[in-house]
Amino acid sequence: MLPSAEFPCLQISLHKSLDPAYHLKLGKAMARLREEGVLIIGSGMTTHNMQGLMSQDMKRDQNLAFDRWLIESCKAVEKERETRFIQWKTAPGALYNHPREEHLVPLFVCAGAAESDAGQILFADDMWSARVTSFQFGE
Repeated sequence: MLPSAEFPCLQISLHKSLDPAYHLKLGKAMARLREEGVLIIGSGMTTHNMQGLMSQDMKRDQNLAFDRWLIESCKAVEKERETRFIQWKTAPGALYNHPREEHLVPLFVCAGAAESDAGQILFADDMWSARVTSFQFGE
């Protein structure tokens, strides 16, 4: 983005239920905006176990297992991706990486807005003692 660029910005909050299906539907409702060139950004982290991150006591196997599951899920076709995200709590290492899901749910909004566009890795690296990955849907 150019320093002199001007663009509208709209911030939305997560629904208090943090329901994955609700947030996927919210994303689907925003999908048309992508066709108009609107960039949809979801903030959060692929892991948000702050106690593990800050104490350098991260269970690396659980962190990596969940990261792999997220990569597979984001790259999956639309219906499979939705099913996986709705059932995210059953993923390997899910509740260890996200004791509470508010930092994961923005990904569901973006995935819903992506419709049939598969996710791709935009960034992946280690931060403190955990693997963190960012995704992009579409071009």
